[in-house]
Amino acid sequence: MSISVQHISKSFKTVNAVNDVSFEVKEGELFGLIGPDGAGKTTIFRILTTLLFADKGTVTVAGFDVVDDYKEIRNHVGYMPGKFSLYQDLTVEENLNFFATIFGTTIEENYELIKDIYVQIEPFKNRRAGALSGGMKQKLALSCALIHKPKVLFLDEPTTGVDPVSRKEFWEMLKRLQQKGITILVSTPYMDEAELCDRIALIQHGKILQIDTPQEIVKHYPKKIYDVKADNMYRLLESLKSYEHHYSVYPFGEFVHYTDKREDFNPQELQQYLEAKKHQNIKIEITKTTIEDTFMELAK
Repeated sequence: MSISVQHISKSFKTVNAVNDVSFEVKEGELFGLIGPDGAGKTTIFRILTTLLFADKGTVTVAGFDVVDDYKEIRNHVGYMPGKFSLYQDLTVEENLNFFATIFGTTIEENYELIKDIYVQIEPFKNRRAGALSGGMKQKLALSCALIHKPKVLFLDEPTTGVDPVSRKEFWEMLKRLQQKGITILVSTPYMDEAELCDRIALIQHGKILQIDTPQEIVKHYPKKIYDVKADNMYRLLESLKSYEHHYSVYPFGEFVHYTDKREDFNPQELQQYLEAKKHQNIKIEITKTTIEDTFMELAK
């Protein structure tokens, strides 16, 4: 295994940030740690990258123990934290040269690895990092994390605050890096990004809820989900929550996702109930289960 995490826990005073977490990541795998803010993702990443000691448990990365072999691990991993942490007053090229020098290499030596990414920011190589757009900062940070040709790449919420086009481009870059044999562990609060990973671990309140491929996790959702829509979404939510047969009700984009307690649920009954509540332009139709639906169910 490229990464092995066994029963780690970490507390900060009265806050139990990570609670008996275990998972493994295979060599060359793109693995996602999926959960909302405060779920414990960053704490786990800091433990895996030797920046923080776990209170309990063991971790190995690229075959090295995070406590005994922390120096070796730092030479074999790339880490891109959630917050842009490069030198804002240095130019793009100066930042990249700086990180290459730290690891005893050069831009030229590993240029093929970062070429697909760096060519997009190379026209701005003399611009200060602080003056780059969010998407360009993201590409520079990834280039700096890769410049020493790591075996394992850690990306902690890399697309937070980035526009949709840059997010799409970023995941395409990750897929190309994976093809070069790099193991990638990425964390994200965006449930739609979970579907782009080989396997995922859903996490909430420092605990792993489920680990599997996105397809398998969705497949085992226990109920049919319906998209429900009406003119007044707030009133619709309240009405659905008051319906005696409801199992779960929550907003989902322009719809409300509804599941019913009964196995023989008839949408026409719900239609009549909402009409009696004076709702207008009601629409009810079965919909595809998503990772977010599964997460909402597991996190109950």
